[in-house]
Amino acid sequence: MPSNHSMRFGYWMPVFGGWLRNVEDEGMEASWNYVSRLARRSEQIGFDLSLIAELNLNDIKGIEAPSLDAWSTAAALAAITESLELMVAVRPTFHSPALLAKQAANIDNISNGRLALNVVSSWWEQEARMYGVDFEKHDDRYGRTSEWLDVINSLWTQDHYTHSGKYYRVEDTVLQPKPVRSPRPVIYAGGESEAAKNLIAQKCDAYVMHGDSPEYVAAKIADMRERRERFDLPPMQFGLAGYAFVRDSEQDVQNELNRITNVNDNAGGFANYQQWLQGTQLEQKMSIEEYSVSNRGLRSKLYGTPDQVQEQVGKFEEAGVNLLLLQFSPQLEEMERFSQAVIQ
Repeated sequence: MPSNHSMRFGYWMPVFGGWLRNVEDEGMEASWNYVSRLARRSEQIGFDLSLIAELNLNDIKGIEAPSLDAWSTAAALAAITESLELMVAVRPTFHSPALLAKQAANIDNISNGRLALNVVSSWWEQEARMYGVDFEKHDDRYGRTSEWLDVINSLWTQDHYTHSGKYYRVEDTVLQPKPVRSPRPVIYAGGESEAAKNLIAQKCDAYVMHGDSPEYVAAKIADMRERRERFDLPPMQFGLAGYAFVRDSEQDVQNELNRITNVNDNAGGFANYQQWLQGTQLEQKMSIEEYSVSNRGLRSKLYGTPDQVQEQVGKFEEAGVNLLLLQFSPQLEEMERFSQAVIQ
């Protein structure tokens, strides 16, 4: 589909049945029926990528609400889509590296080279306990992730691989078939601590950021490019989260903004949000208004009239962003609208 942007447009797959913590039913149920329809349609209207988040509990709608498993959903989507890159979130504490490398290579083959990983830390202690997984303190997680990435990368690229480290041991491992994508499936990761940024610059292919202004994002990209150069590695890709909608008039824009930020403390996801704040290290203080939309999505200001949104996309492009990871609500309808106004 022709576009004047070199920007790639991605979106979060609504595995939690929505993104708004204050709106109970967003008309986008957490079901295979919905996500399969959405994925197929998204390719037709110009979206390049979908990020499939991995949580066993629903952190948007509350823990009693349904949420889809990331990896089985990704495998199924790989079989029914043709061009969409599937960026699947993976948490090293939940997956042994050799088994995950095998699974991912297989899904990459099913999709003919469209799988990517989004390596994320576990932040939710309650979920880890419910699912019987050890929960580690912040900095130990990066030591583990670093070793985990080494094992995965080696298994994808070498034959008969042996490794003995602090966290993992594998012996003379054979992994066939290898992934289709060369030199390997793209590895995306995000993080704002020093430990995270150095690890990502050294061992990943792309850096993904929470929502923010073009100025702030430009500074983060410059910092990551500098770190990357220190390791003498090829340039990284840069992705940015944002909550998006397009409306024809300023008044309609304001009305929609009011609808999505009207926060109710009793909403199902509020307790999890408090837990997440305690379990993470962020450079910026979060406000209660930002609670209603995850990943600081509103800070990217990718909402407004078509001209305003196009202009903002251009500013992010100038800042060095290659990929936008967008959230919409209701997803299908708003993506159609965004595609017509911005992508096409």
